[in-house]
Amino acid sequence: MEERVTFPSAGHQLVGVLHRPDDLRPGERRAAIIVLHGFGGTMEGAGGSNPAQFFCDMGYVALRFDFRGCGQSPGERGRIICLEEVEDARNALSFLATRPEVAPTQIALMGESFGAAVAVYGGGVDDRVAAVISSGGWGDGEKKFRRQHRGDEAWARFTKMIADGQRERARTGKTVMVPRFDVVPIPVKLRGLLPAGSLMEFPLETVESMMAFRANDVVGNIAPRPLLLLHSAKDSVTPTEQSVDLFNRAGQPTDLHLMADVDHFMFTHQSALVDALIRHWLDKHLPARAVARPAV
Repeated sequence: MEERVTFPSAGHQLVGVLHRPDDLRPGERRAAIIVLHGFGGTMEGAGGSNPAQFFCDMGYVALRFDFRGCGQSPGERGRIICLEEVEDARNALSFLATRPEVAPTQIALMGESFGAAVAVYGGGVDDRVAAVISSGGWGDGEKKFRRQHRGDEAWARFTKMIADGQRERARTGKTVMVPRFDVVPIPVKLRGLLPAGSLMEFPLETVESMMAFRANDVVGNIAPRPLLLLHSAKDSVTPTEQSVDLFNRAGQPTDLHLMADVDHFMFTHQSALVDALIRHWLDKHLPARAVARPAV
């Protein structure tokens, strides 16, 4: 059962889809999972729709939505600001906690790529989050960019783009737009996996926001709530070391799995291994039929 929903965030009415399991009984409350899409993507992409349906089939209520300025949600197109997306995720949690089919203390955040970084940060600053699942996420924006733009020449080109844009903005008072693949390089063979409607250019402020974003600084606050870190063993988009660094800074219980049979967009691959790992982890830490969680 799917229901189109809207909820408020910073003056916008964000658009989402709520998934309810078929066996949900009247008056029953279930654990819920909020699915956060990737960088400039949409909830309709495989990174949003596939996990939402997967969680629903497991018996969870699932909410996927478009961040402000993305997909069907209003807002300045392309303005992807990390802390604003964290705000959207927290407002999604506030909305979901009011739903009659949801156990309000049993709501997890799950994200892929950029959405994973937002999920980790959200869990680190909001103790209402019961658990966090990160797929191909990152915790240090500047370090991530340094590895994505490999070599002195590539790094010089990237930093020059930022400096040139900042000078132009200071001169004219107007923002400068930058192409998607100049911000986050993606191998040509994977570009077709971007969801339809993905944004292809962003204001310079997006790059500056990502450079300054450090989920590493707050990931330790998630404990003793559970955290699951999933990453391709050889990720061609987000450096695998980013999840390793998050693990090293996290408290317990935290699980880290590096997998050889998937690349960055692992929910497009629909890997049986990924499904099994998540299923087992959720059964242990956040069963769908909710049990009251003590206040943190």
